[in-house]
Amino acid sequence: MKIDAHYYAVLSFCRACGFKKESAGVVAYASQFVDDAKINHIVLEERPKNKDIKVEEIQGQFSFLNMATCHTYTRVKTFNYSAMTHNTCAFHFVPRCDGPNFPRKLKCKQESPVILDILKDAKKEDDLIKLGIVLHAYADTFSHQGFSGLISKVNDIKKCKTIGSTPWIWADKLPRLVTWLREGRDHDFIDKLTDTIIPGYGHGQAMVYPDLPYLRWSYEYDFTDEFSTQYTSTGEIDNRLRFKKAFERIKGHLQEYLKNHPKHVDDQLRFDAFSALFDTLVAKKNDNQRIENWQKVMVDHGLFLPSDTEYKYHEDRWLKAAFKNFERKKFHRRKVTGVELSEKFENSHWYQYYRAVKWYKEKFFGYCKDHGLEIPR
Repeated sequence: MKIDAHYYAVLSFCRACGFKKESAGVVAYASQFVDDAKINHIVLEERPKNKDIKVEEIQGQFSFLNMATCHTYTRVKTFNYSAMTHNTCAFHFVPRCDGPNFPRKLKCKQESPVILDILKDAKKEDDLIKLGIVLHAYADTFSHQGFSGLISKVNDIKKCKTIGSTPWIWADKLPRLVTWLREGRDHDFIDKLTDTIIPGYGHGQAMVYPDLPYLRWSYEYDFTDEFSTQYTSTGEIDNRLRFKKAFERIKGHLQEYLKNHPKHVDDQLRFDAFSALFDTLVAKKNDNQRIENWQKVMVDHGLFLPSDTEYKYHEDRWLKAAFKNFERKKFHRRKVTGVELSEKFENSHWYQYYRAVKWYKEKFFGYCKDHGLEIPR
C-alpha cells in the first residue's frame, strides 16, 4: 500500500472510530513512517546527558543503530540479507510460516499468525506508535500476499497484466507501458526482459500493481514445492476487495484499542459515514488525487480542519523535532554522523519510534520461531 492508505486512510479511520485528533495523528504517522524511516545508523556528537536515553557504543562513538524499517530498493548495497529480513520481511512482507521449505514459509499471507500475535500484543499496550507500526505491517499482508521479502524464486512471476480499463496516469506509466508490451507482443520475450532488469524481490516484478487500491490484475507463478517452473494463474485479483477487507478489519482493531485505552477517545465526536471512507479508499485516481480525496473527505465530514497539523503528512516532522541540527540532505542517508539531540529528545516521537522498532523486531523474530520459521539473524 502507499501513503494514501498507510497515512490518510489510517488517519481517517482512527478519527472515525473515535480517536482524538492528536492520538489519531500519532498512529497514522507511525504507520506511514515505516515506509520513510531509511536511516539505520546515527552517530551522536556526544553522549546524551540524560542517562535514560538508550544508546550503543560502537568503536568509541555513541550511536542509535538498526532502526530502519525500509530501504531504497534501487541501491545495490541495500540488497543484503540483513536488510531483507529485518526490514522488508519484518515490516512489509510478514511471512505465513507454513510450507515445505524456507522460501515458501517466507511468503506473505493475509493476516499471518505472526502479525496477528504482534497486533494482539500492541493492542494491550498504551503506545500509539507501536500500534501504528503494526498496522502498517498488518495492512501490507493484504496487499503483498503471495510475495516474499527475500530475493527468491517465489517472486519470479510472468504474464503480469491488468484486467479491464485502467486510467493512463503518470505515476503508473512504467507499469502500464510494460503491460502494453506484454499484451501486444511475445510474452516470453517480455518476461525474459523483466527477469533481466527486475530481480525477484518482493513484488518488484508485479511493479506497483499490488499497491493500487482500484486495480484488477493477474499473474502466473510457479505453484510447485520444488520450483519446477510449472506455472498457474492467480485468476483475477481485485485490489478493491483486498483494501476494503483490510480496513474493515483495521476498523475493528481500532475500536478494540479504544476500549482498552479510553484516554484516547474523543467524547465529542460522532461519526457514521464509514461508506464515504471506503469509497475514498478504492477511488480510481492517481496517487496525488487519492491524497486530495482523503483530505477533502476528512474536512467535509468534520474529522479535521484544514489548519490541523495532522491533516497533511510531512516525512521530516519527527526528525526535525528530535534533532537540533537537522538538515534534510544530511538526514536522508543510511548513516548520519555528527548528530545533536534536541532538548526534549527523550520525549520525542522519533525516539519513541526507535524504541518501538526494537520492540517490534524482537516480537517478529520470536513469533516467527514460535510458528515454525527460524530466521537466522
